[in-house]
Order: sequence, then C-alpha cells, then structure tokens
Amino acid sequence: MIRSKRPLLLNRFFVLVAFLQPGLALAAPWLPPGDARARHAVQSLADRGHLNRNVTTWPMMWADVSADQFRLPSYLSQAASYLNFERLEQGQRSFRAEFEFSGSSQTDFTSGFSNRRYEEGGAHLNVQWQGDAFAAGLAVTHVVNPEDGESRRYDGSYLAGVAGNWVLGAGLIDRWWGPGWQSSLILSNNARPVPSVWASRKESFASENVWLRWLGPWNLTFFAGQMESERVVSKPGLLGMRFTLRPLAGLDIGLSRSIMVGGEGRPDDITTIRNALIGRDNTRPGEGSDPGNQLASIDVRYGFSLADHSMSLYAQTMGEDESGALPSRKSWLFGSDWTSRFSGRDQQWFVEYVNTMTDDLFGSGLPNVTYSHSIYITGYHFFGRSLGASFESDAEVVTFGFWDFYPNGHNAGFALSKARLNQQGGIATVVVDRSVAYQEPVAAQNLTELSFQYQLPALGGWVNIEARLADDKVFILSGEHKHWSLEAAWRYRF
Repeated sequence: MIRSKRPLLLNRFFVLVAFLQPGLALAAPWLPPGDARARHAVQSLADRGHLNRNVTTWPMMWADVSADQFRLPSYLSQAASYLNFERLEQGQRSFRAEFEFSGSSQTDFTSGFSNRRYEEGGAHLNVQWQGDAFAAGLAVTHVVNPEDGESRRYDGSYLAGVAGNWVLGAGLIDRWWGPGWQSSLILSNNARPVPSVWASRKESFASENVWLRWLGPWNLTFFAGQMESERVVSKPGLLGMRFTLRPLAGLDIGLSRSIMVGGEGRPDDITTIRNALIGRDNTRPGEGSDPGNQLASIDVRYGFSLADHSMSLYAQTMGEDESGALPSRKSWLFGSDWTSRFSGRDQQWFVEYVNTMTDDLFGSGLPNVTYSHSIYITGYHFFGRSLGASFESDAEVVTFGFWDFYPNGHNAGFALSKARLNQQGGIATVVVDRSVAYQEPVAAQNLTELSFQYQLPALGGWVNIEARLADDKVFILSGEHKHWSLEAAWRYRF
C-alpha cells in the first residue's frame, strides 16, 4: 500500500515561499470574500468603467482595487469612500489586530457570499503584520460545540510574500470563484478554508505583448492544499487553478479547475499529478486508472452602466467530467444583479438560479453525480460542508437578494430562496466520522427560506446580526436544522 504523504507540489511551494527575499514590492493583503459592501463598491466602479479589472475572483488584491485613479461622479463617492477606508485599515505597513465574539442558536444549512460560519459560540483573535515584501497573519478561534469536532482553529492565518508581480503564500484563506452572490458551483466560502500554498498575480494589468493584448486585464491564481483525515480516502490533496480575462470593458470570463488527488492508499507521484492536470483520466476500466476527482467550470459576467446605475448578467457552468476539452456532466447557474440609489443610500439587488442536478437543465438529470466520485466517496466536502454550492448536489434553487448600504455605515440585507433539495432522494456521500456534521440532505424536500442581516457600528466596534426563517426543517446526514436561527457577533479592531 502506498503511504500517505503531502503531494509533491505542496512541498515545493512551501520551499518557494520560505526562500522569498524581501525588497521587491509591497506585500499588500487582499480584500477577502464575505464583505457585501466592498463587493458592491468594486462592481459599481468596474461596471461604470472606472475600474478595468475582473470582479469575479475573491480574494482580490488591493493592488487591483486601487489600480486606476479617476475623478468619480458623486453617485459613486460612497462606494469609493468605503474602499478607501478599508484599504487604509487593511493595506498599510503596520501591525493590526481584530477581536470577535459570536454566538448562534444553530449553524446554518445555507450560506452565500456575505454569510459567516457562526456556530453555537466562539471567540476569535486575528493579529496581522505587513511590511515591504512580506505580510503575515495569525488567527486563532475557539469554538463551543463545533460541528466538525475541532474547537480550536487557525482559519484566516497566512504568510505571504511578493516576487515581481506575483504573490506567493501559505495558510488558510477563504476563496470565492465565480460571479454568483448566493452560490459558486466550483469553489465558495461555504466550507472552512483548506490549508494550502498558493500563487496569484498581484496586479492584473493587460499584457504588452501584441499577441496577448486582446486578453485585456488578466489574472492567474492556483493553490495546492491538503484535506482532512476524517474521510474514506484520508488526507487527499486539493489542487485549484483559475484564469480570468477581460477582453472587453465589462466582460469578465473565468476558467477554473479543482482536482482531488492522492491521499492514503492513492498514488500522488509527479506522473499522477501530471495526468490529473492534463485531464488524462478514465482511460481504462476500473478505479485504478483514474488519477483524481476533477471538476472544471466556465463563468461569464457582463456588467454595464444604466444612466447613474449599473447592471450585469452572469452565468456559470461546471462539469464533473471532460469531453472534447470542455466540461461535461454539467451543473448550471444563471443570474443578474443591479444597483439603485434612494434617499442617499446605495442598493444592491440580485436574482439567481442554480441547478446542481447533473445534466438536468438540457437533458435527463443524473442524480448523485455532482460533488461525488467513485474513489473519493466522502465527496467534494471539507469537514462536512460542500466546497461549492451550499445547497449540495441535486438541488434547484431560485434566490432573490437585496442590500441597502447607509452613509453612516449601517448595512441591511435579506435573501429569499425557493429550493428543491436532493430531488431524487439519494445519498452518495459516505461519512467516516460521525462527530463531523455533514450537511447533505437525506431526502427530497421543498424549502422556502428567508434570511436577514443587519450590520452597524456599536460599542466601539462592529455588530452583525443574522436571522433565518424556513417553512420546514432540513434533515441532513448528521441530524436536522430547525425552522429558524438567530446569530450575532461583535467585532473590534485595534
């Protein structure tokens, strides 16, 4: 039997990060996923032609957020002011720290771009330092009655450095790949971050090469990580890569791949990784010929101005297999978002449809395929939660969402989702450790859920309140979610 060991790519990236030399450029931290107001601001600037950068890959480097300087019209001043404030808070050479208390009546089944992973109780400390060529953060969280059995966590910790126009790092950071507000099919912040090493372009300016200039501003990011041991195949590697381009103003195109490879009893040599990267799998009958579990997605977003407002149309498709160099066995996501302005406040609206039943949209649906695999039968999960859409596989969901951003720093948002969960009632995921709460629904059911968030400055810091109300319980592999939940957190920066 082949002994489990860290994939070769992971070893090599750790060495590369360790030997970076200082003095190249500012190792600016990034704008992480989860801040709806920051995302609204970035999209508003980009869709109106004041920021020629891709807006569908998170985290976003601060070098891209502040890349273009313009005299902005008054209706964009609130969005620009918020980004400038956050950049002064997060993007300067200095020490900074953040402390948070949080509590919840129960962990949530669903999540979106702006939702937090609150559990029954928690205390979180995040200390960061930023210099000329390096940045580092140590985040420690203590959780009461954790859903995955891990009461102490280091999610949010990282070490990063700059080499030319590349940022190289190691740690545990959230990612969101795609244009959706409620869901990303291939990689979202629904699950805890996978510990990994990564490389990403620092500033996504256009190439000066005459043959590549048509790409417009482009970016490339990739990571190599290792998943948990509580699986049928323990500690597999997780590779991810995403390439984005902006050939026309307002048009963002993203190409993403995610690969589970290696793990206990599975080959993880360089040949296996190479075959996985070039898509050479399923070449012979039997499980042994498959080097890994691969997913690929294509997403498109087109944003444009409407007088003093903006709008976008977006789509994402993800395939579990490959056919003719394109994803096959596909899931789909479609949506639109738009802005408005009333009474001196900015609003962000969106409507989104997602279908994770394989080939259900344009053919006969194939159940128990999306986020499943014949070898990695614990599925495309990390500590019980899907790495993609929080509604899990075989779901069809329509969501309408809204955010209202006040000049005094208050934010109010709500989302209404109408869902058909686990439409065929099957279960493909195999659970090894019952102390980990797997969120996959065990039966077919319809669900209507309303969620509400309110955020405000208070007690010298920042308060976030979230509430959810559903018309039915959700029965999952590890128990059930009640009809309602209430969560609150207080965060303080110093």
